[in-house]
Amino acid sequence: MPTGFEYDVIVVGFGAAGAAAAIEAADRGARVLVLDRGYGGGATAYSGGIIYAGAGTAEQQAGGYPDSAQNMQAYLTQEVAGAVSAETLTRFCEQSPAMIDWLKAQGVEFRGGQVPEYKTSYPTDSHYLYFSGNEKAYPYSAHAQPAPRGHRVLAPGMSSGRVLFERLRDSALAKGVDFIPLAQVHSLVQADDGRVTGVRYRVLDPAHRSARQHRTVAKATGKLGTWMPGLIEGVVNRAERLRARHSIDTHARAGAVILAAGGFVHNRQWMSAYAPDFLKISPLGTAGDDGTGIQLGLDAGGVTDKMGNVTAWRFLSPPSAFLEGLTVGANGRRIANEDLYGATHGDVLMRDFGGTGWAIYDAATWRKIRTQIKDQTQIFQRLQLWYLLTIGHKKAATVEGIAAKNGIDAVGLRHTIDAYNRGIGSGTGDPGHKDAALCRPMERGPFYSINISAGSSMFYPIPGLTLGGLVVDENTGAVVHRDGGTVTGLYAAGRNAVGVCSNGYVSGLSISDCVFSGRRAGADAALATGADPDFRRTPGRA
Repeated sequence: MPTGFEYDVIVVGFGAAGAAAAIEAADRGARVLVLDRGYGGGATAYSGGIIYAGAGTAEQQAGGYPDSAQNMQAYLTQEVAGAVSAETLTRFCEQSPAMIDWLKAQGVEFRGGQVPEYKTSYPTDSHYLYFSGNEKAYPYSAHAQPAPRGHRVLAPGMSSGRVLFERLRDSALAKGVDFIPLAQVHSLVQADDGRVTGVRYRVLDPAHRSARQHRTVAKATGKLGTWMPGLIEGVVNRAERLRARHSIDTHARAGAVILAAGGFVHNRQWMSAYAPDFLKISPLGTAGDDGTGIQLGLDAGGVTDKMGNVTAWRFLSPPSAFLEGLTVGANGRRIANEDLYGATHGDVLMRDFGGTGWAIYDAATWRKIRTQIKDQTQIFQRLQLWYLLTIGHKKAATVEGIAAKNGIDAVGLRHTIDAYNRGIGSGTGDPGHKDAALCRPMERGPFYSINISAGSSMFYPIPGLTLGGLVVDENTGAVVHRDGGTVTGLYAAGRNAVGVCSNGYVSGLSISDCVFSGRRAGADAALATGADPDFRRTPGRA
């Protein structure tokens, strides 16, 4: 280790990517410091805790679902769409079962077995393995044998993400990683030759009275803030001002710095510049997802890519009967086959229909939806369903009537419904290629509509997050320099970096990429700083 350095590796951000990087670096003998603007967890802790994994995991085998690295890659090639090289995607798929084993070694639990018989965006506590993407939907099903790869962390309700982070955090601390919360990095320290040698940050003493107030607000608003940020925006902003007002300036030195501080969905200026079509989505993440980590990399000489790529989640199910309707734009034209993964369907909605659309149902399907609620939904999903089935929909006796109530072109809507009914009735199938099991004629009123537009209601938001970031060397995770080569001593992982999911998203792929890219960066950073693999720290402070 270079003389005079306080640490081998400093990690900026303590979500899944930061935790994976810290653990990997510590396992290779590095002295590691993690700095987090909050209390750790990032967007991971507020997520559904899904890990996208395949190629024959123990959980897949327990359910009797065959899969291989080649089959997984054949599918992901369609989703990833060139975001990373074929070689990197091959490594990602081949290492997938070992990634699950690595997570288990950190204390994370999974459960295999049978998947739900119905399509869902998130399973009930009866299932912890499911089809979390487009594996069974057209056109993806034509490229690979469908296999369930959504591995949900074993935990009740929506606590899987929090449990995932807690296991990773505890593992990191047990390995001697030092963690300082309420520490916002504002600049990197660079030598005359451009080498990154440390960070400057502002930190609030956890024992300070303002810190206690900040923690109370953070705990009370954290989960709600990821789904309905507008509802608590004022409170969160006051808490952030409180943290900033009483923080003090300090610095730390290291042989390498890993940026793992999340995306930029909470940076309205960047969103306006890079992804103006997505301004109406509900930002999914924490206050730290403001692009600070990406900006640090740019200031050091890095370069970005894929900054206009945003995942917007318009989930229709559960219940699965919601997929039996038709989704249309203001012109009455079909948006896409409704059994597509929510982010895939949402991307078409946002980019091709201006974020404006409706889901249309007939009386029979509307009744069927109600019968599936008990068996197919979680408690948090039922709150949204209450809204949709009471005041969050419109009703009319005819197709033309439901079009008029929503401002949909009646001729266009009638044409879409008639074409759909003809396809089913003739035996040729849905012209939109929806799974035949989800297709039934739309014939008898009354007809119902749900406004699936972005910004239609705070009770039915389209949440989303950014997918672009710093360009990195795909073998090491080192930040690529805009003038060629890499920025010596600087790495990026997770949503600070371009990765496997930067062109397309399915549930669990971002967290899997966080683990994959975090471990890659942590391993190379430890090696580059000359860390001693036989060196072990005593457990670090929380």
